[in-house]
Amino acid sequence: MNIRILHTNDVHSRFENFAKIVTKVKELKSENTIILDAGDFSDFMRLELQGTNGKAGCSLLNLAAYDAITVGNNEGFAGLDILETMTTSNFVPFISCNLYRSDLSHIKGLKKSIIIDRGGLRFLIIGASPQYNEFFSLLNMHATDYMEEIKQELEENRGKYDISILLSHLGIKEDTEIAQNIDEIDIIIGGHSHTLMEEAEKINGTIIHQSGSYGEHLGVLDIEVVDGKIVNFRGENIKIESLTMDKDITDELLKQKDIAIENLSQPLYEVDRHIWHDVVEENPITNLLADALKDVVNCDFSIINSGILSGGIRKGEVSNKKLLEISPSPLNPTYMEIKGEYIKKALKLSLQADVCLQDGRGSGFRGRYLGRLHVSNNVVIEHNGKNLLKVLIDGEELEEEKTYRIATSDYLQRGTGYPSLANNCNERYNPEYIRDVLRDYLSKKEFVEKCFMDRWKKII
Repeated sequence: MNIRILHTNDVHSRFENFAKIVTKVKELKSENTIILDAGDFSDFMRLELQGTNGKAGCSLLNLAAYDAITVGNNEGFAGLDILETMTTSNFVPFISCNLYRSDLSHIKGLKKSIIIDRGGLRFLIIGASPQYNEFFSLLNMHATDYMEEIKQELEENRGKYDISILLSHLGIKEDTEIAQNIDEIDIIIGGHSHTLMEEAEKINGTIIHQSGSYGEHLGVLDIEVVDGKIVNFRGENIKIESLTMDKDITDELLKQKDIAIENLSQPLYEVDRHIWHDVVEENPITNLLADALKDVVNCDFSIINSGILSGGIRKGEVSNKKLLEISPSPLNPTYMEIKGEYIKKALKLSLQADVCLQDGRGSGFRGRYLGRLHVSNNVVIEHNGKNLLKVLIDGEELEEEKTYRIATSDYLQRGTGYPSLANNCNERYNPEYIRDVLRDYLSKKEFVEKCFMDRWKKII
Protein backbone atom coordinates (compact mmCIF):
# COMPACT_ATOMS: atom_id res chain seq x y z
CA MET A 1 0.00 0.00 0.00
CA ASN A 2 1.33 3.44 -0.99
CA ILE A 3 0.41 6.42 1.20
CA ARG A 4 1.24 10.06 0.51
CA ILE A 5 1.62 12.62 3.30
CA LEU A 6 1.38 16.26 2.22
CA HIS A 7 2.50 18.66 4.91
CA THR A 8 3.25 22.27 5.84
CA ASN A 9 4.75 24.00 8.88
CA ASP A 10 5.42 27.54 10.05
CA VAL A 11 3.28 29.18 7.36
CA HIS A 12 3.00 32.20 9.70
CA SER A 13 -0.09 33.50 7.91
CA ARG A 14 1.55 33.86 4.51
CA PHE A 15 -1.87 32.97 3.15
CA GLU A 16 -1.07 34.04 -0.40
CA ASN A 17 1.66 31.38 -0.42
CA PHE A 18 -0.76 28.95 1.17
CA ALA A 19 -3.16 29.54 -1.72
CA LYS A 20 -0.38 28.36 -4.07
CA ILE A 21 0.27 25.35 -1.84
CA VAL A 22 -3.39 24.35 -2.08
CA THR A 23 -3.14 24.40 -5.87
CA LYS A 24 -0.40 21.76 -5.59
CA VAL A 25 -2.24 19.84 -2.87
CA LYS A 26 -5.28 19.45 -5.13
CA GLU A 27 -3.03 18.19 -7.91
CA LEU A 28 -1.20 15.62 -5.76
CA LYS A 29 -3.81 14.26 -3.37
CA SER A 30 -5.79 11.05 -3.73
CA GLU A 31 -7.96 8.92 -1.45
CA ASN A 32 -4.74 7.58 0.13
CA THR A 33 -3.36 11.01 1.09
CA ILE A 34 -2.93 12.50 4.57
CA ILE A 35 -2.65 16.31 4.82
CA LEU A 36 -1.06 17.80 7.94
CA ASP A 37 0.24 21.08 9.36
CA ALA A 38 2.92 21.11 12.08
CA GLY A 39 1.94 24.40 13.73
CA ASP A 40 2.43 28.17 13.53
CA PHE A 41 0.01 28.24 10.63
CA SER A 42 -1.80 31.20 12.16
CA ASP A 43 0.27 34.28 12.99
CA PHE A 44 -1.92 36.97 14.49
CA MET A 45 -0.33 39.82 12.57
CA ARG A 46 -3.12 39.30 10.00
CA LEU A 47 -6.36 41.27 10.07
CA GLU A 48 -8.27 38.17 9.01
CA LEU A 49 -7.20 36.34 12.16
CA GLN A 50 -7.47 39.24 14.61
CA GLY A 51 -10.95 40.10 13.40
CA THR A 52 -12.28 36.54 13.51
CA ASN A 53 -10.52 35.25 16.64
CA GLY A 54 -8.53 32.83 14.51
CA LYS A 55 -11.46 31.24 12.68
CA ALA A 56 -10.22 32.52 9.30
CA GLY A 57 -7.14 30.29 9.46
CA CYS A 58 -9.22 27.28 10.48
CA SER A 59 -11.54 27.91 7.54
CA LEU A 60 -8.61 27.89 5.10
CA LEU A 61 -7.30 24.57 6.46
CA ASN A 62 -10.79 23.13 6.17
CA LEU A 63 -11.10 24.20 2.53
CA ALA A 64 -7.76 22.52 1.81
CA ALA A 65 -9.04 19.31 3.50
CA TYR A 66 -6.31 19.14 6.17
CA ASP A 67 -6.61 16.17 8.49
CA ALA A 68 -4.96 17.83 11.53
CA ILE A 69 -2.85 20.72 12.81
CA THR A 70 -0.69 20.69 15.91
CA VAL A 71 -0.69 23.71 18.22
CA GLY A 72 2.42 25.81 17.64
CA ASN A 73 3.58 28.58 19.92
CA ASN A 74 1.84 31.22 17.78
CA GLU A 75 -1.51 29.47 18.06
CA GLY A 76 -0.92 29.42 21.83
CA PHE A 77 0.31 33.01 22.08
CA ALA A 78 -3.05 34.21 20.77
CA GLY A 79 -4.41 33.44 24.24
CA LEU A 80 -6.54 30.69 25.72
CA ASP A 81 -9.89 32.17 24.66
CA ILE A 82 -8.84 32.49 21.02
CA LEU A 83 -7.16 29.08 21.06
CA GLU A 84 -10.38 27.52 22.31
CA THR A 85 -12.32 29.38 19.62
CA MET A 86 -10.07 27.67 17.07
CA THR A 87 -10.05 24.23 18.69
CA THR A 88 -13.86 24.19 18.88
CA SER A 89 -14.43 25.58 15.38
CA ASN A 90 -15.04 22.08 13.93
CA PHE A 91 -13.09 23.07 10.81
CA VAL A 92 -9.94 21.00 11.47
CA PRO A 93 -8.75 18.88 14.43
CA PHE A 94 -6.19 20.64 16.66
CA ILE A 95 -3.89 18.20 18.45
CA SER A 96 -1.29 18.45 21.22
CA CYS A 97 -0.53 15.78 23.78
CA ASN A 98 1.30 18.13 26.16
CA LEU A 99 -0.56 21.46 26.22
CA TYR A 100 -3.01 22.10 29.05
CA ARG A 101 -4.58 24.84 31.08
CA SER A 102 -2.36 26.02 33.93
CA ASP A 103 -4.20 23.76 36.39
CA LEU A 104 -3.49 20.82 33.99
CA SER A 105 -7.13 20.51 33.01
CA HIS A 106 -7.88 19.98 29.33
CA ILE A 107 -8.17 22.80 26.82
CA LYS A 108 -11.64 22.72 25.29
CA GLY A 109 -11.70 20.99 21.90
CA LEU A 110 -7.98 20.14 21.90
CA LYS A 111 -7.21 16.46 21.24
CA LYS A 112 -3.99 14.69 22.22
CA SER A 113 -4.13 12.56 19.10
CA ILE A 114 -6.42 11.31 16.39
CA ILE A 115 -6.65 8.05 14.45
CA ILE A 116 -7.53 8.18 10.76
CA ASP A 117 -7.91 5.44 8.14
CA ARG A 118 -6.23 5.56 4.75
CA GLY A 119 -6.23 2.59 2.39
CA GLY A 120 -7.30 0.27 5.19
CA LEU A 121 -4.36 1.38 7.39
CA ARG A 122 -4.89 3.04 10.76
CA PHE A 123 -2.68 6.09 11.38
CA LEU A 124 -2.21 7.41 14.91
CA ILE A 125 -1.31 11.12 14.72
CA ILE A 126 0.00 12.68 17.96
CA GLY A 127 0.56 16.42 18.37
CA ALA A 128 3.32 18.07 20.45
CA SER A 129 3.80 21.74 21.38
CA PRO A 130 6.95 23.58 22.53
CA GLN A 131 7.54 24.19 26.25
CA TYR A 132 7.34 27.98 26.11
CA ASN A 133 6.00 28.16 29.63
CA GLU A 134 7.51 31.57 30.40
CA PHE A 135 4.84 32.88 28.01
CA PHE A 136 2.19 30.16 28.23
CA SER A 137 1.99 30.69 32.01
CA LEU A 138 0.90 34.29 31.39
CA LEU A 139 -1.97 32.97 29.28
CA ASN A 140 -3.29 30.36 31.74
CA MET A 141 -1.59 27.49 29.89
CA HIS A 142 1.20 25.01 30.58
CA ALA A 143 3.18 22.67 28.31
CA THR A 144 4.32 19.48 30.03
CA ASP A 145 7.23 17.16 29.21
CA TYR A 146 6.54 16.14 25.61
CA MET A 147 8.75 13.04 25.79
CA GLU A 148 6.70 11.50 28.61
CA GLU A 149 3.37 12.59 27.10
CA ILE A 150 4.23 11.03 23.71
CA LYS A 151 5.16 7.75 25.39
CA GLN A 152 1.90 7.76 27.34
CA GLU A 153 -0.17 8.45 24.23
CA LEU A 154 1.52 5.60 22.37
CA GLU A 155 0.85 3.25 25.28
CA GLU A 156 -2.81 4.27 25.61
CA ASN A 157 -3.39 3.63 21.90
CA ARG A 158 -1.44 0.38 21.69
CA GLY A 159 -3.22 -2.08 19.37
CA LYS A 160 -5.44 0.63 17.87
CA TYR A 161 -3.14 1.74 15.03
CA ASP A 162 -0.78 0.44 12.37
CA ILE A 163 1.48 3.48 11.73
CA SER A 164 2.32 6.27 14.20
CA ILE A 165 2.99 9.88 13.18
CA LEU A 166 4.22 12.60 15.51
CA LEU A 167 3.08 16.03 14.32
CA SER A 168 5.69 18.09 16.11
CA HIS A 169 6.15 21.81 16.69
CA LEU A 170 9.28 21.22 18.74
CA GLY A 171 12.17 21.78 16.31
CA ILE A 172 14.57 19.53 14.41
CA LYS A 173 16.91 19.03 17.39
CA GLU A 174 14.06 17.85 19.61
CA ASP A 175 12.59 15.70 16.82
CA THR A 176 15.96 13.96 16.46
CA GLU A 177 16.12 13.30 20.20
CA ILE A 178 12.61 11.83 20.13
CA ALA A 179 13.56 9.54 17.24
CA GLN A 180 16.61 8.37 19.17
CA ASN A 181 14.68 7.71 22.36
CA ILE A 182 11.20 6.48 21.34
CA ASP A 183 11.25 3.45 19.06
CA GLU A 184 7.48 3.35 18.51
CA ILE A 185 7.32 6.55 16.42
CA ASP A 186 7.34 5.70 12.71
CA ILE A 187 7.23 9.23 11.24
CA ILE A 188 7.86 12.75 12.57
CA ILE A 189 6.43 15.64 10.57
CA GLY A 190 8.13 18.63 12.17
CA GLY A 191 8.11 22.39 12.50
CA HIS A 192 9.24 25.30 14.68
CA SER A 193 12.93 25.36 13.64
CA HIS A 194 12.04 26.40 10.06
CA THR A 195 14.30 23.65 8.70
CA LEU A 196 14.10 23.08 4.95
CA MET A 197 15.20 19.48 4.42
CA GLU A 198 16.48 18.41 1.01
CA GLU A 199 15.09 14.94 1.65
CA ALA A 200 13.50 12.97 4.45
CA GLU A 201 15.92 11.36 6.90
CA LYS A 202 15.69 8.12 8.85
CA ILE A 203 17.02 8.11 12.41
CA ASN A 204 16.80 4.99 14.55
CA GLY A 205 14.02 3.68 12.33
CA THR A 206 12.01 6.92 12.45
CA ILE A 207 11.44 9.00 9.29
CA ILE A 208 11.79 12.77 9.86
CA HIS A 209 10.64 15.47 7.44
CA GLN A 210 10.20 19.27 7.71
CA SER A 211 9.44 21.90 5.08
CA GLY A 212 11.06 25.24 5.88
CA SER A 213 8.76 28.17 6.61
CA TYR A 214 6.42 30.91 5.37
CA GLY A 215 4.57 28.61 2.98
CA GLU A 216 7.39 28.63 0.46
CA HIS A 217 7.39 24.84 0.06
CA LEU A 218 4.99 21.92 0.26
CA GLY A 219 6.34 18.83 1.94
CA VAL A 220 5.68 15.49 0.24
CA LEU A 221 6.44 12.18 1.95
CA ASP A 222 5.57 9.00 0.09
CA ILE A 223 5.66 5.73 2.03
CA GLU A 224 5.18 2.12 1.01
CA VAL A 225 3.61 -0.09 3.68
CA VAL A 226 3.69 -3.89 3.64
CA ASP A 227 2.08 -5.92 6.46
CA GLY A 228 1.75 -2.76 8.60
CA LYS A 229 5.43 -1.82 8.26
CA ILE A 230 7.04 0.96 6.24
CA VAL A 231 9.39 -0.73 3.79
CA ASN A 232 10.26 2.25 1.60
CA PHE A 233 9.95 6.04 1.64
CA ARG A 234 10.79 9.15 -0.34
CA GLY A 235 10.52 12.77 0.78
CA GLU A 236 10.85 16.08 -1.03
CA ASN A 237 9.95 19.73 -0.66
CA ILE A 238 8.25 21.36 -3.64
CA LYS A 239 8.88 25.09 -4.18
CA ILE A 240 5.55 26.77 -4.87
CA GLU A 241 6.66 30.27 -5.93
CA SER A 242 5.67 29.90 -9.60
CA LEU A 243 2.25 28.33 -8.96
CA THR A 244 -1.08 30.12 -9.28
CA MET A 245 -3.21 30.76 -6.21
CA ASP A 246 -6.19 28.50 -5.62
CA LYS A 247 -9.42 30.44 -6.18
CA ASP A 248 -11.30 28.79 -3.31
CA ILE A 249 -8.62 30.03 -0.88
CA THR A 250 -8.40 33.56 -2.31
CA ASP A 251 -12.19 33.90 -2.29
CA GLU A 252 -12.33 32.74 1.33
CA LEU A 253 -9.57 35.17 2.27
CA LEU A 254 -11.56 38.07 0.81
CA LYS A 255 -14.67 36.92 2.67
CA GLN A 256 -12.83 36.61 6.00
CA LYS A 257 -11.07 39.94 5.49
CA ASP A 258 -14.40 41.72 5.02
CA ILE A 259 -15.70 40.17 8.25
CA ALA A 260 -12.53 41.10 10.11
CA ILE A 261 -12.44 44.70 8.88
CA GLU A 262 -16.02 45.23 9.95
CA ASN A 263 -15.28 43.81 13.41
CA LEU A 264 -12.02 45.73 13.89
CA SER A 265 -12.99 49.09 12.40
CA GLN A 266 -15.31 50.21 15.16
CA PRO A 267 -13.86 53.47 16.60
CA LEU A 268 -12.41 53.25 20.09
CA TYR A 269 -11.76 56.96 20.70
CA GLU A 270 -10.26 60.02 18.98
CA VAL A 271 -6.86 61.71 19.23
CA ASP A 272 -6.64 65.46 18.72
CA ARG A 273 -3.36 65.66 16.79
CA HIS A 274 -1.11 63.77 14.40
CA ILE A 275 1.28 61.50 16.35
CA TRP A 276 3.91 60.71 13.76
CA HIS A 277 6.50 57.96 13.40
CA ASP A 278 10.05 57.65 12.05
CA VAL A 279 12.55 54.80 11.91
CA VAL A 280 15.78 56.79 12.35
CA GLU A 281 14.70 59.92 14.23
CA GLU A 282 13.10 60.32 17.62
CA ASN A 283 9.33 60.45 17.16
CA PRO A 284 6.31 61.04 19.38
CA ILE A 285 4.43 57.77 18.97
CA THR A 286 7.44 55.67 20.07
CA ASN A 287 8.02 58.16 22.90
CA LEU A 288 4.41 57.62 23.96
CA LEU A 289 4.96 53.86 23.94
CA ALA A 290 8.11 54.27 26.04
CA ASP A 291 6.21 56.39 28.58
CA ALA A 292 3.37 53.87 28.64
CA LEU A 293 5.74 50.98 29.32
CA LYS A 294 7.28 52.83 32.25
CA ASP A 295 3.80 53.39 33.66
CA VAL A 296 2.77 49.74 33.19
CA VAL A 297 5.99 48.15 34.50
CA ASN A 298 7.51 49.14 37.86
CA CYS A 299 10.97 50.29 36.73
CA ASP A 300 13.57 53.07 36.68
CA PHE A 301 12.97 53.89 33.01
CA SER A 302 12.01 52.26 29.72
CA ILE A 303 13.74 51.51 26.42
CA ILE A 304 11.92 50.56 23.20
CA ASN A 305 12.87 50.56 19.52
CA SER A 306 10.86 52.54 16.96
CA GLY A 307 10.87 49.56 14.56
CA ILE A 308 8.35 47.81 16.78
CA LEU A 309 5.87 50.27 15.25
CA SER A 310 5.33 50.60 11.52
CA GLY A 311 3.55 53.94 11.44
CA GLY A 312 1.93 56.77 13.33
CA ILE A 313 -1.63 57.82 14.13
CA ARG A 314 -3.40 60.62 12.29
CA LYS A 315 -5.67 63.05 14.08
CA GLY A 316 -9.13 61.53 14.45
CA GLU A 317 -10.56 58.11 15.19
CA VAL A 318 -8.46 55.21 16.49
CA SER A 319 -9.61 51.63 15.86
CA ASN A 320 -8.27 48.17 16.58
CA LYS A 321 -7.68 47.81 12.84
CA LYS A 322 -5.33 50.80 12.85
CA LEU A 323 -3.52 49.57 15.98
CA LEU A 324 -2.92 46.18 14.38
CA GLU A 325 -1.58 47.85 11.24
CA ILE A 326 0.94 49.98 13.11
CA SER A 327 1.81 47.44 15.83
CA PRO A 328 1.67 43.96 14.26
CA SER A 329 4.33 42.25 16.42
CA PRO A 330 3.03 39.87 19.14
CA LEU A 331 5.55 41.13 21.70
CA ASN A 332 5.07 41.59 25.43
CA PRO A 333 5.97 44.33 27.90
CA THR A 334 9.05 43.01 29.68
CA TYR A 335 10.90 43.81 32.89
CA MET A 336 14.65 43.23 33.15
CA GLU A 337 17.62 44.29 35.25
CA ILE A 338 20.80 45.40 33.47
CA LYS A 339 23.98 47.36 34.14
CA GLY A 340 24.41 50.90 32.86
CA GLU A 341 27.40 50.00 30.68
CA TYR A 342 25.24 47.76 28.49
CA ILE A 343 22.53 50.39 28.21
CA LYS A 344 25.10 52.98 27.06
CA LYS A 345 26.45 50.61 24.40
CA ALA A 346 22.97 50.14 22.96
CA LEU A 347 22.14 53.85 23.02
CA LYS A 348 25.42 54.70 21.29
CA LEU A 349 24.74 52.10 18.61
CA SER A 350 21.32 53.65 18.08
CA LEU A 351 22.94 56.89 16.86
CA GLN A 352 23.92 55.10 13.64
CA ALA A 353 21.30 55.36 10.90
CA ASP A 354 22.45 52.14 9.22
CA VAL A 355 21.83 50.27 12.48
CA CYS A 356 18.33 51.72 12.76
CA LEU A 357 17.61 50.75 9.14
CA GLN A 358 18.82 47.17 9.40
CA ASP A 359 16.42 44.29 9.03
CA GLY A 360 14.62 43.90 12.32
CA ARG A 361 13.79 40.22 11.82
CA GLY A 362 13.79 38.20 15.02
CA SER A 363 11.56 36.06 17.21
CA GLY A 364 8.13 37.67 17.51
CA PHE A 365 9.05 40.65 15.32
CA ARG A 366 6.65 41.49 12.49
CA GLY A 367 8.05 44.85 11.39
CA ARG A 368 10.69 45.71 8.82
CA TYR A 369 13.36 47.87 10.45
CA LEU A 370 15.10 47.70 13.82
CA GLY A 371 14.64 51.41 14.51
CA ARG A 372 16.02 54.04 16.90
CA LEU A 373 15.92 53.35 20.62
CA HIS A 374 13.49 55.55 22.53
CA VAL A 375 13.34 56.17 26.29
CA SER A 376 10.75 57.33 28.81
CA ASN A 377 10.45 61.04 29.57
CA ASN A 378 12.50 60.88 32.79
CA VAL A 379 15.62 60.28 30.67
CA VAL A 380 17.69 62.83 28.76
CA ILE A 381 20.36 61.63 26.31
CA GLU A 382 22.93 64.25 25.33
CA HIS A 383 24.95 63.52 22.18
CA ASN A 384 26.84 65.20 19.35
CA GLY A 385 25.41 63.09 16.56
CA LYS A 386 28.15 60.45 16.75
CA ASN A 387 28.81 59.84 20.43
CA LEU A 388 26.93 59.87 23.70
CA LEU A 389 28.00 62.74 25.92
CA LYS A 390 25.78 62.15 28.93
CA VAL A 391 22.74 60.08 29.94
CA LEU A 392 20.62 61.49 32.76
CA ILE A 393 17.93 59.53 34.62
CA ASP A 394 15.75 61.73 36.81
CA GLY A 395 18.57 64.30 36.64
CA GLU A 396 21.26 61.86 37.81
CA GLU A 397 23.98 60.68 35.43
CA LEU A 398 23.77 57.02 34.42
CA GLU A 399 26.40 54.88 36.20
CA GLU A 400 28.03 52.10 34.22
CA GLU A 401 28.34 49.71 37.18
CA LYS A 402 24.87 50.35 38.55
CA THR A 403 22.08 47.88 37.80
CA TYR A 404 18.90 49.49 36.50
CA ARG A 405 15.34 48.21 36.37
CA ILE A 406 14.15 48.53 32.79
CA ALA A 407 10.83 48.19 30.99
CA THR A 408 11.16 47.03 27.38
CA SER A 409 9.91 44.28 25.03
CA ASP A 410 10.89 40.62 24.98
CA TYR A 411 12.45 41.32 21.55
CA LEU A 412 15.01 43.77 22.98
CA GLN A 413 15.40 41.74 26.17
CA ARG A 414 16.79 38.93 24.03
CA GLY A 415 19.37 41.36 22.61
CA THR A 416 17.95 41.28 19.10
CA GLY A 417 19.41 44.15 17.07
CA TYR A 418 21.06 45.69 20.13
CA PRO A 419 23.22 42.79 21.41
CA SER A 420 24.43 44.44 24.62
CA LEU A 421 20.87 44.46 25.99
CA ALA A 422 21.00 40.65 26.22
CA ASN A 423 23.23 41.04 29.31
CA ASN A 424 20.26 41.19 31.65
CA CYS A 425 18.73 39.14 34.43
CA ASN A 426 15.51 38.66 36.43
CA GLU A 427 13.34 39.14 33.36
CA ARG A 428 9.56 39.07 33.72
CA TYR A 429 6.90 39.24 31.03
CA ASN A 430 3.45 40.82 31.06
CA PRO A 431 0.60 38.85 29.48
CA GLU A 432 -0.72 41.65 27.26
CA TYR A 433 0.83 42.65 23.95
CA ILE A 434 2.64 45.93 23.26
CA ARG A 435 -0.27 47.00 21.03
CA ASP A 436 -2.65 46.60 23.98
CA VAL A 437 -0.54 49.04 25.98
CA LEU A 438 -0.48 51.44 23.05
CA ARG A 439 -4.27 51.22 22.71
CA ASP A 440 -4.80 52.08 26.36
CA TYR A 441 -2.35 54.99 26.50
CA LEU A 442 -3.18 56.73 23.22
CA SER A 443 -6.46 57.66 24.89
CA LYS A 444 -4.67 59.40 27.81
CA LYS A 445 -4.24 63.08 26.99
CA GLU A 446 -1.38 63.62 29.45
CA PHE A 447 0.65 60.92 27.69
CA VAL A 448 -0.11 62.41 24.27
CA GLU A 449 1.12 65.80 25.53
CA LYS A 450 4.38 64.41 26.93
CA CYS A 451 5.26 62.30 23.90
CA PHE A 452 6.27 65.40 21.95
CA MET A 453 8.99 66.18 24.53
CA ASP A 454 12.41 65.34 23.05
CA ARG A 455 14.60 62.97 25.05
CA TRP A 456 17.58 62.90 22.62
CA LYS A 457 19.32 66.31 22.89
CA LYS A 458 21.97 67.15 20.32
CA ILE A 459 24.73 69.32 21.79
CA ILE A 460 26.64 71.40 19.23
